[in-house]
Amino acid sequence: MRAIFLDRDGVICENRSDHVKAWEEFRFLPGALAGLARLAETDFATIVITNQAIVNRGMVAANVIDGIHARMLTTVRRAGGRIDRVMVCPHRSDEYCACRKPQPGMLLQAAAELGIDLVGSYMIGDAMTDMQAGLAAGCRCIMVMTGRGRTQSARTTSAQGEFRLTHDLQHAVELIRYLEAFGVERLTPIPSSAITRPLALPTLPAHALR
Repeated sequence: MRAIFLDRDGVICENRSDHVKAWEEFRFLPGALAGLARLAETDFATIVITNQAIVNRGMVAANVIDGIHARMLTTVRRAGGRIDRVMVCPHRSDEYCACRKPQPGMLLQAAAELGIDLVGSYMIGDAMTDMQAGLAAGCRCIMVMTGRGRTQSARTTSAQGEFRLTHDLQHAVELIRYLEAFGVERLTPIPSSAITRPLALPTLPAHALR
């Protein structure tokens, strides 16, 4: 089994400076539901991995985060998408856990429990911590320009690892479908300035990744 790992804030929903503490504060980013629906057409498992240190900071209870995710999953299903699992790290950075991104613990746990081929999988995130976690686990990585992506991508270098930049989740999913359908093995880094130009991908055959 292969998987698409997704960060939550800045990829699926808006990244709030005061954190998402209730369902009423959860706002799907434009194109996120459409991207998840397209992803559901593939054979990849869809796994959300998210740092939620607000739990151990005492800002919100773990069951509230679980409730937000339950409603997120329901909304995604109604829009034709599918999320197979949500994994949460509740730890603060000063707790030095193995699961908080940029550590790859959540990806490794998913691989061990679900039998996921990490080398054949992808990580989509909006921050360098997402890219570092994905690369440490052996995944191919894509940074979206929503959330923190546009700011953080301007500070990246090829020495920090190989990953691709895309506009948003919907665009990232289409890129993955293209790479898989046309047998492209590697993701060539591109400068952040290139993201201002539309990416034209060849039309996929109707049966691609069905």
